[in-house]
Amino acid sequence: MLESTLGLEIIEVVEQAALASARWMGKGEKNTADQVAVEAMRERMNRIHMRGRIVIGEGERDDAPMLYIGEEVGICTREDAKDFCNPDELIEIDIAVDPCEGTNLVAYGQNGSMAVLAISEKGGLFAAPDFYMKKLAAPAVAKGKVDISKSATENLKIMSECMDRAVEELVVVVMDRPRHKELIQEIREAGARVRLISDGDVSAAICCGFAGTNIHALMGIGAAPEGVISAAAMRCLGGHFQGQLIYDPEVVKTGLIGESKESNLARLKDMGINDPDKVYDAEELASGETVLFAACGITPGNLMEGVRFFGGGARTQSLVISSQSRTARFVDTIHMFDEPRALQLK
Repeated sequence: MLESTLGLEIIEVVEQAALASARWMGKGEKNTADQVAVEAMRERMNRIHMRGRIVIGEGERDDAPMLYIGEEVGICTREDAKDFCNPDELIEIDIAVDPCEGTNLVAYGQNGSMAVLAISEKGGLFAAPDFYMKKLAAPAVAKGKVDISKSATENLKIMSECMDRAVEELVVVVMDRPRHKELIQEIREAGARVRLISDGDVSAAICCGFAGTNIHALMGIGAAPEGVISAAAMRCLGGHFQGQLIYDPEVVKTGLIGESKESNLARLKDMGINDPDKVYDAEELASGETVLFAACGITPGNLMEGVRFFGGGARTQSLVISSQSRTARFVDTIHMFDEPRALQLK
């Protein structure tokens, strides 16, 4: 039901966010690129006949105009909703968003930024705290065989066997951070190749679910909210994804919400997370009966083209993945703003 009712709507949500952010590409204004994407995404979601709740967003309410955690969106959240929203037909969904995944990438005109969201029925997405997460993404053939508790060397050997290719032919994406120095060294010593990225590990995780991207694994520590979004996509694709919350600032090395390990543990307990070291798989992070993922390229990437403006319009490329229909659709859209002088074919 979610796909047939909201499939086109969520594509338009990410398209509008991408179009707004792309106008700030290369201008060095990462906060502005993020803010306009947020505003465009909120405006489009508030025109959808639904009652949505942001479970993963841009932070707490005081950080508005960001899409804050707990914010309600959709036509049926309006005060006069009883006049046009039938309770028996009401769609209540949980939403995870990152309106501009890779703000630095947009600001400096670099590849790989996109607008993303994932939706599921109410309660179907893990409400991850704004912590960090150790992640492991791998192709479907390695699902259930690689494990985040194993060393990178062990997992690369397993992937090599599952994929019937030499370790030397594998490419692993790792965030370029001081905390990953030993991990990068181990991957290289095992014989695999490393692709370092500055931002945007959602795209890297999803690439593991598609052959032909020349990305075979994502390893290392990144933001936990983006981990849930990645898990939603990988669950739909049948790929492998595991995540483990990181609550110790000493492990992250680049800052973490919470003043100390002890305060972070207390926060997790308050959220009902009693096993802080639990390893979550994709089906736990995105547990809903139906899960939809949508993304639209802002700048060019491995999966999608970025926004291409032309006189009077623009062209976008989006990806929508559904656990319901078991499909991954690439959607190419021409947006006609005024009276376009010519429609851009490519």
